[in-house]
Amino acid sequence: MRVVVAGATGRIGSRTVARLRDHGVEAVPVSRHHGVDVLTGDGLSEALRGAEVLVDVTDAPARTEGAGLHFFRTATTNLLAAAVAAGVEHHVVLSAVGADLLWSDYFRAKLLQEDMVRNSPVPHSVVRSTPFFESIEVMVERNTFADEVRVAPVLVRPVSTEDVAVTVAHVAVGLPLFGLGEVAGPEVRRLDELASEVVTAREDGRVVVPDPRARYFGAELRERTLLPGEGARLGHMAFAEWLGRPVVPANGRVS
Repeated sequence: MRVVVAGATGRIGSRTVARLRDHGVEAVPVSRHHGVDVLTGDGLSEALRGAEVLVDVTDAPARTEGAGLHFFRTATTNLLAAAVAAGVEHHVVLSAVGADLLWSDYFRAKLLQEDMVRNSPVPHSVVRSTPFFESIEVMVERNTFADEVRVAPVLVRPVSTEDVAVTVAHVAVGLPLFGLGEVAGPEVRRLDELASEVVTAREDGRVVVPDPRARYFGAELRERTLLPGEGARLGHMAFAEWLGRPVVPANGRVS
């Protein structure tokens, strides 16, 4: 089986390639580093030649207003056209839990991406993930005002990028879902409590303030918006385990 992974240099993409190769799958990494640009389409036809499966774990490089919509509309258009031309039999795309409920540029863009994949002639699977552990740390930075971090006290099942990659790889080698699957972490926690644990672990003196009006990457949250539905695949790594690992500087990206 030949599986092309678009976005292969990101946190999820690199791990997905590794997990596929662990199981003897021919995983072909695709990114600008590999001479393929999903925004211009350069190199896509060659990369997808002979591929049975296309996995899209790309992410918008900027979080400015409109950037997400532009990226996902353009990249998905190019990926779908190349997939159809190459005769790809299964298109797997990574999205976010709450994409249909949250109103911000990023989540609207993810929903657009999902809709484009659903409406294409290529058999598809959409894997929605709850927030990555790393996104909690990025959120802390974005929601800091002076020495306070304002975070909505809502429920969430944060998940490790490794657990997400395992799920994406598993879906990629299976039959198309023709719908949604979800992956989440093993624990139900409160978002503000997780933020407090990050601040405490980093020992930077900031105080987390629960604020129902605080936004999550531009979106207003409700109590259960970030929780998956029943039947979600649950990962194994706990937030505390990840938090105890060496610090990786936040780069401002969700994934």
